Amino acid sequence: MAEARTRFAPSPTGPLHLGHAFSALTAFDRARAAGGVMLLRIEDIDSTRCRPEWEALIFDDLAWLGIDWPRPVQRQSARLPAYGAALDRLAVMGLTYPCRCRRADIRAALAAPHAPVLGPDGPVYPGTCRTRPMDQAGPDDAIRLNMQAALARLGTLPAFTETGPSHAGRHALDREALIETVGDVVLARRDLGTSYHLAVVVDDAFQQVTEVTRGEDLFEATPIHVLLQCLLGLPSPSYHHHRLIVDEAGKRLAKRDDARALARYRADGATPQDIRRLVGL
Repeated sequence: MAEARTRFAPSPTGPLHLGHAFSALTAFDRARAAGGVMLLRIEDIDSTRCRPEWEALIFDDLAWLGIDWPRPVQRQSARLPAYGAALDRLAVMGLTYPCRCRRADIRAALAAPHAPVLGPDGPVYPGTCRTRPMDQAGPDDAIRLNMQAALARLGTLPAFTETGPSHAGRHALDREALIETVGDVVLARRDLGTSYHLAVVVDDAFQQVTEVTRGEDLFEATPIHVLLQCLLGLPSPSYHHHRLIVDEAGKRLAKRDDARALARYRADGATPQDIRRLVGL
């Protein structure tokens, strides 16, 4: 039986807050209870926002919480060739196309007469560039997945296992929902060469992750990831989408919410046990 492996995958774009602490502790506790390990992955492909000092603070905060992880740490910035290879595989299958649309173009195309359908990445793309061939791709184009072509290639759709408190059970992918409420998602942003959806799928397979532990705000993105896993011939882990830590107004915490930064709690004399109590562990 394979070793239980989960992961915590922050981006070094600001200080970790209570929400990050809850996610990391949840992943660490679940891995330890299963006799496995929690991996730390640094999602640093956005070089314009990521900073070495924030990465160093991530290591300090997690160690202070009592969390340990295998070394060396994997960084997405070192994995760009792997993402490119996966993108090429999908292109060879005829499942991708270059998109020159900017956000303003998409908003204009969706303006009237009906309100746009919102998916995991925002308004569902209307397919403006869907007929463009890949040999027309330029440096200013994003690369999108042709969702209808991808679904046609698969035929029978896969399912995934969810163990989180809000969605526990077995979930089969829904063909109509993927077309109507997800659409042609971006696989490679013009400024990064990949996207969250593609990178996370490739990395989870490479690190042999058996359970993805993350916030329930990402549950709606899971069908995209399972679809990509199936297209690329990669294993599908189980998923555990945990509750979110929110502020007094019920809004999810953000990195700009420095009042709840772990470094501030540490400076004020809090203990790791205090943090566990604050987040309900």
